[in-house]
Order: sequence, then structure tokens, then C-alpha cells
Amino acid sequence: MSETPIEAARNEGRTTLTEAESKRLLADAGVATTSFVVADDAAAAADAAEDIGFPVVVKVSSAAVTHKSEWASGIGVAVGLDSRAAVREAAAEIFEAAETAGINAGVLVEEARDVDAGTEVIVGGLRDPSFGPVILTGLGGVFTEIYKDTSHRLAPIGRTEARGAIEELTAIELLEGYRGREPADVEALADTVAAVGDLVVKYDAIDEVDVNPVLATADGAVALDALVVLGDD
Repeated sequence: MSETPIEAARNEGRTTLTEAESKRLLADAGVATTSFVVADDAAAAADAAEDIGFPVVVKVSSAAVTHKSEWASGIGVAVGLDSRAAVREAAAEIFEAAETAGINAGVLVEEARDVDAGTEVIVGGLRDPSFGPVILTGLGGVFTEIYKDTSHRLAPIGRTEARGAIEELTAIELLEGYRGREPADVEALADTVAAVGDLVVKYDAIDEVDVNPVLATADGAVALDALVVLGDD
């Protein structure tokens, strides 16, 4: 039996999971994620992109890099790549920067999603020393720190309570179809919130889960990025 992402991190002395490991953990919990492949060189990244289908997003994949879009002067994330050549070039830059920084890194290649087709939501979980597992949801993406539109619940929670947390948000107007926007599948988003709560409850090793953004559209809710942090013990 293969080791779990948490076991892999523990065996390597890490407290931070890579995005790929985090997404695998979320997928096992029932959270929809983008299709992705982690490649070890630029040629493999181009092959993966062709298999997934263009356009794709290319990201640095390393437990040492938690803020990918800011890493190495912004080359840690490349979006909207629509050819093998573009993927090879972006991947090669990431590998070169990783070598310069002295870190082990792969390249995560994933399907591109149109974020303008929905609303970006943050779904998070943490283990509070006083209250135990707590689940958070709110307006996500680049707006998370600007508007601080969030609500909290103690986990575990069901879909009904998760939906109640979502409906407390100012962003509910966007999710329900503000000014002619197509309404998002709020039920699917509520299922995602509940699943993240269940994940924190299930694994005592997890200190924090940050799924940002979750793209909520009429077709469902899908995690575009994720980070899982473990406790020290």
C-alpha cells in the first residue's frame, strides 16, 4: 500500500504538503480538483500539457514554496499556456530558478479554468487550541485579504450548516447571480465546505487547510489551489 500524502511529508520531516499532495488529500475527501500532473523536467511537462489539453497552467511544485505566484520574481505560476513550446519555456524557467535557489522542485501542470466564469471562494480549516477544528469560508482569490468577507463554523458540519455559513457572506450576492451573472451551484460549494471540515476532523496531524481559490460556477465547485500544513509532532 502506498503512503498517504501526510505520511510522505512526515517521513521527509516536512510540515507542509505540496499543492499536488494537498489536492490528492482533498480529492480523497470528496473535493473536486483540477486535473494535474507533476513533471520532473520540461519535456515531461510539455507531454503532460498535451495529455491534459491546452490551455494549461504551470506552477512550481515544492513544499519549500508556499506563495507560488510571488516566488522567483513571479515565474512560479504561468497561466494560459496554449502550446508545447510555451509550457517547455515556463517549466525550464521554474527548474532553473529552483536550482539557483537550491531547492528540490517539480512542475505542476494543470488544466486551465476560466475564473471569470464564476466566483472565487476561499475554504479553509484550522485546529484551534481552544475550540478544535474550525472551518472558514469567504470571498477568495485576490480579494481575500482586501474584503475579509468570511464566516466560521466549528467542524464537522453538514451541507445545511455549510450553506448557512455561505449565505452569511456579502459575496452571496455574487454566488446567486448578481446583475445577470449565472448563479453558482451553492449546494456543491456547501459540500466542499463540509468536506474540508471533515478532513480536518479526520486527520489530527492537520493544523491548517487553505483551499484558495475554489471556483464556484453553475457547474459546481472546483479547487484550483490548495495548501495543507501539519502540526509539529
